[in-house]
Amino acid sequence: MGIKGLHGFVANVCHDVHKMVNLKEMAEEHRMSYPDSPPVIVVDALSCIRRWYTPESWVCGGQWQEYLANLEDFINAFTAADIKLVFFFDGVVEQKKRGEWVKRRLKNNKEIGRIFQFIKTYRQQPGRGMFFIPSGLATFTRFALKSLGQKTICSLQEADYEVASYGLQHNCMGILGQDTDYLIYNTSPYFSIEKLCLDKMVTVMYSRENLCRALNLNITDLPFFACLLGNDVVPEAALEGFWHKCLTSCPPKSQSYDKRSNIILAVANYISGLPRSYSSVKNFEEMLPLGSDKTLLCKAMESYILPGQQSPWLPPSLSNSQAHSAKQDTGMCSDQEIFQLAKEQHITGENYMVFNILSNGEVECSNTLEDELDTELPGQALIYRPARQHIYSVLLEPRKDTQRVCSVVKEWFVYFGNPLHQPELMQPVQLDIPGETPSLRTLWLGKGPDIENQRYSTFLACFHLQDMVEELKALKAPVAAVCCLLMYLLLQVDSLSLEDLNAFVAQTLCLQGMSAAQLSGLQLVQVDSRAVQLGALFIRGLATLIMANSACGFPFSMDDFMPWKVFDGKLFQEKYQQSHRGCSLEELVEGNKCKEEEGALIFSERTELHLLLHTVIRTGDISGEGSSLMALRPNLQVEDTDHDIKTRGEDSNLLHDGPDDFVVTGSE
Repeated sequence: MGIKGLHGFVANVCHDVHKMVNLKEMAEEHRMSYPDSPPVIVVDALSCIRRWYTPESWVCGGQWQEYLANLEDFINAFTAADIKLVFFFDGVVEQKKRGEWVKRRLKNNKEIGRIFQFIKTYRQQPGRGMFFIPSGLATFTRFALKSLGQKTICSLQEADYEVASYGLQHNCMGILGQDTDYLIYNTSPYFSIEKLCLDKMVTVMYSRENLCRALNLNITDLPFFACLLGNDVVPEAALEGFWHKCLTSCPPKSQSYDKRSNIILAVANYISGLPRSYSSVKNFEEMLPLGSDKTLLCKAMESYILPGQQSPWLPPSLSNSQAHSAKQDTGMCSDQEIFQLAKEQHITGENYMVFNILSNGEVECSNTLEDELDTELPGQALIYRPARQHIYSVLLEPRKDTQRVCSVVKEWFVYFGNPLHQPELMQPVQLDIPGETPSLRTLWLGKGPDIENQRYSTFLACFHLQDMVEELKALKAPVAAVCCLLMYLLLQVDSLSLEDLNAFVAQTLCLQGMSAAQLSGLQLVQVDSRAVQLGALFIRGLATLIMANSACGFPFSMDDFMPWKVFDGKLFQEKYQQSHRGCSLEELVEGNKCKEEEGALIFSERTELHLLLHTVIRTGDISGEGSSLMALRPNLQVEDTDHDIKTRGEDSNLLHDGPDDFVVTGSE
C-alpha cells in the first residue's frame, strides 16, 4: 500500500512534517524514558532491499557475497548504537490487493523487456535508472538476515499492517521503511530508509501529528484521508470525479503546487467539513463508482485500524475486523499439529511457500529477468512447474490406495505469455517412488536414520532424481544441491548445452576460494543476454530447492541452498563467456589447483561435482541426451563413476589417487 505523491507533498509543501534525526541519540532518549523497554526499530524489509542492494552489478543474477556483506554492515551500525532490529517480510498477497499485484507485475514485464533490449544492443548492463532487483532477492534476504542472527518475521496478512501493529504493541522506537502508509497508521514514529546515512546514523523522521496539524485533521481521520486519495484497495480511477469536485470547491492555495499536492489539500479540506461518523462514509460510498462492492471504502479503512484502536468513521464491529483476519482454520491440511508447525515455521521465516499451500492452496512468484524474445529458453515458471507439482503432492498427501483426489493449487506465477487474468490451476503429481509418498507426519516429525533417508529420497524424487541417492549423498551438501539443480535443468531444458553446464560448475567451484572483495573487483568486458537469463534461472532453481526442502522435512540445512555459497552473477558471466569461446574445463576451473601428473589430470575433491554431472551426461541414465551432449566437448572424457571402479576394478580409466583426488584420463 501507499499514497501516491504523499512523500513529495510532505517534502515540498509541509516542511514541518519531516526533520532530520540522529538515531543513536533517539535510542539514548528512549532508554531514559523507558528503562524496561530497549530501543527497537521495526524494519519493513521489502521496502528496504533496493537500498540494501548496492553492488554495481545487478543484471547477472546477483552479487550475493557482496550483498551479504552489505547486510552485515547495516546490522553492525545499529548494533553499535545499541538498537535492536526486527525485520518483517510479506508472507501473503491478500485477495483485495491481487489486482494491484497483477498490475505491477505486468508493468515490470515491460521494464524487463527494455532491459534485455538494452543488453542485446550494447552488450552492457543498463544504468541504475533501469535497476531491477535480482531474482529471488526478497526470498533469500530473510534467510541472510537469519544467518546473521537477526529476528525475522514473515507476515500472515498485509506486512505493513503487522509492522505497524508490532511497533505499537511493543513500544518500539520507530519503523524503518519507505511507505507513506506508516504516516497513516497510528503507531511508532516513521523513519525513512531512503534518507538514512548509515555512517552518521541519521535519517528523516516523519510526524503524523504535524501532518494533521497542517491539514486540519485529527489522527483518526488519516485512514479516511488515505482512502480518498487512492491506494491498493480503492482505485484512483474511481476517485477522479470526486477530486475534480474538491478542486472546484477548494481552489489551489498556491500556483507553485503541483496537481497532486492541490488534490491532497482539497481532499483534506473536504474531510474536515464532514461529521465524523459512519453515516458520512456510507453516504460517500454511494457517490463513488465502486462497482458491485459498495463496502470497498470501509474495507480499505479497516486495514489501517490497529488492534485496540477505534475509528469514528467506522462502527466498533468493523474497527477490529482486521486484527482478527489472520485467524484461520487448518485450510487444506487435515492435521492440526502439522498445520500449526507449518504456521510457526512460516512466521519465523524457516520454510518457504509451504504454509501458503496448506492454508489456502495459493502461491505466487514475481518477475524474473527473462527475455520474451528468446524462444530457446522457456520461462522459469514453466521449467520448475513439474518439480512444484511433485512438491504439492507431498504437501497435500494424496494416497495411491484411496480415491481421494488432491486439491489443486492456484498459481500466480509471472512469465511471458501469462496475462495473469486468473490463477493457473495446478494438479499435484505423485512421486515416482516405491510405495506411497511418506506422510507429512513422517517427514516432519519422524526420527531415526530410516526417516532421514526417506526425507532425502523424497526430496530427490521431486526433481526426478530418485535413482541418484547414493551418488548425491557422497557429495558435500552444497555441492549436491547444485548438482541436483543442474541435473534437473538438463532434464527440463532442451537447449541447455554442455558449455552452459561447464560454466555453472566452474563458477560454483571457483567461488569457494573467493572473497566478496575479489568478486567485487571482477570486471566484465561485456554482458551476454542469454547468460543473464541462465543466472536468474539458477537462482529461481535454488528457491525451488528450498521449497522442496521445506516440504520434505529439511533433509538439507537451508544454509546449503543459499546463493552466496554457490553463485555469483559476474563470475558466472565470466565463465559462461569463456566456456562458449571454447575454453577447456581446466582453464575454466583455474581456481581448483589442477596439476599434470603422468599424463593425467588430478582434481581436488570439489571436482566430484563435475565428474558426477558428466557421468550423468555420458550415460544418459535420466534424460537420454547424454551421448549427444558429451560429443560437444570431446576434450574431457569421463569413463566411469566411483561405483564403476569398485565394480570393475583397476581396469577402469577413472582411478582413485588418495581420498580427495581423482584421476581423469585426458584425450587430445
